[in-house]
Amino acid sequence: MKLKHLLLGTATLTSMVVTAIPASAAEIYIPLLTYRTGAFAVSGAAIGSGMADYLNMLNERDGGIGGVKLNVEECETGYDTKKGVECYEQVKSKNPIVVNPYSTGITLQIIPKAAVDKIPILSMAYGLSASADGQNFPWIFNPPATYWDGASMFVKYIGGKEGGLDKLKGKKIGLVYLDAPYGKEPIPLLEALAKDYGFELKLYPVPASEAQNQSSLWLNVRRDRPDWIYMQGFGAMNPTAIKEAIKINYPMDHFVGNWWSGGDDDARPAGPQAKGYLSFTFNQTGTNFPIIKEIEKHVVEKGKSLFPKEKIGETFYNRGVLNSIIIAEAIRNAQKISGKKEIDGSDLRRGLETLEISAARLKEIGAEGFASPMKVTCEDHNGHNGAFVTQWDGTKWNKVSDWISPIKEKVNPLIEQASKDYVSANAGWPKRSEPCDKSS
Repeated sequence: MKLKHLLLGTATLTSMVVTAIPASAAEIYIPLLTYRTGAFAVSGAAIGSGMADYLNMLNERDGGIGGVKLNVEECETGYDTKKGVECYEQVKSKNPIVVNPYSTGITLQIIPKAAVDKIPILSMAYGLSASADGQNFPWIFNPPATYWDGASMFVKYIGGKEGGLDKLKGKKIGLVYLDAPYGKEPIPLLEALAKDYGFELKLYPVPASEAQNQSSLWLNVRRDRPDWIYMQGFGAMNPTAIKEAIKINYPMDHFVGNWWSGGDDDARPAGPQAKGYLSFTFNQTGTNFPIIKEIEKHVVEKGKSLFPKEKIGETFYNRGVLNSIIIAEAIRNAQKISGKKEIDGSDLRRGLETLEISAARLKEIGAEGFASPMKVTCEDHNGHNGAFVTQWDGTKWNKVSDWISPIKEKVNPLIEQASKDYVSANAGWPKRSEPCDKSS
C-alpha cells in the first residue's frame, strides 16, 4: 500500500490520503472526512491521523480485514459544513460502507441523506444526541456516549466534589461553548439539570470568528464568578479559553472540558500555568499499548503517517484510533453476519447494530485498558458508556477519577422526547424499514 501525499496548503483540498489499490481488486471503501487545515486543524490533524493510521496498519499487517483491502481516502472539510456536505456528495458514488463526518454541523446536514443513500453515519461521541435512538435513526450511530451523557457526567462529577448533587443548589455553573451546533448540544440537558438540582446556568457562547479573541467573554466570567465551568470547545478555541481563564485567575481545577476540549495542544500552549485544568475522556493516552506499537511498526516507522512521530499516542490521535477500532470491528461483524467479505453499507449497518467490543476483544487486538468495552443494539445506537476525568499537570494528562457513568434516568427520557420531536419536525421522515436484528 502506498500513500499519495498531496499539498496541504489550501482549504479547498478534497482528496489527500489514498490507499492505492488496483481497480479490479476487491476492496472496502472507507472515506474519512477530515480537517488538517483551518482553525480546528490542531485537533483535526491528530484525529484524522489516528483514524487513517489504524486502518492503514490493518492493510500493511493483515492485508485488510477478512482478506479484503481497505481503501482509505480523506476528504478535507476545513471543519466547514458546506465543504463537508460536498465531500459527502463526492464520496457517496464510490459505495462507501460508512461516513465519518467528524463535525456536528456536517452530521446534522447528512443525517436525512443516510437512509436514502443507505450509508451508515458514524459520529463517535458527537453529532445529534437524539440519534442514539435506533428506532428513529437506524442509519446513525454515535457510541460510546452522547453530549448529553457527557454534560450529565460533568454535573455528577462536580456534585461529588461539592458533597452531593443536592449541594449544587444555589451554585452558579457556566458553559463556555463554541457558538455552533456542536457547542449548543449540551444546553437542553444542562437546563433540565439546573431545574432539577437548583443551580444557575450561565451561557458563554464563543463565535467561531472569535475563537482566538475571547477577552470580553472572560471579563463576563470574572464578573459572574461561576463556581464551576464546563467547556464544549474545539480547536483554537480551547487553548485561547484556557489562557484567558488564567488571566482572570479562574481556578483551573474548577474548569472542566468535555472530551473534545482535552487535547494535548489544548492545554500545552499555556504551559505550567494550565496545571490543574480538567477534561473528560473515554480513551487512554500514551504509546504503551500493543495496538499503538503495531501502528508505529507498520505505518509510522515506514514513513506512512502524516502525523509527527513524537505526537503519536496523544489524546486526540488515540481518539482517532478508537474511532477506527469501531469501524474495523463492525466490518468484521458485518462479514460474519452477511457471509460476504466485500460488504456494502447495508451490511455494515447490521454490523454496527449488533456490535459488541468486549474487554476480551480489546485485549485480543492489543487495546486492553485503552477504552471501555462497548455494546450497540438495535434500539440503542450509543450505549451511554462512562468517561473519566483527566488533569493536566503542566506537561501531560493524568487520570484523576474512576469511570463516571451518565445520569441515565435524566438523559434517556430527553433523548426519547428529542427523537420524537425530530421526526415530527421533519415531515415524511422515513420509518425504520427493517426489524431489529435479534441474532446477536
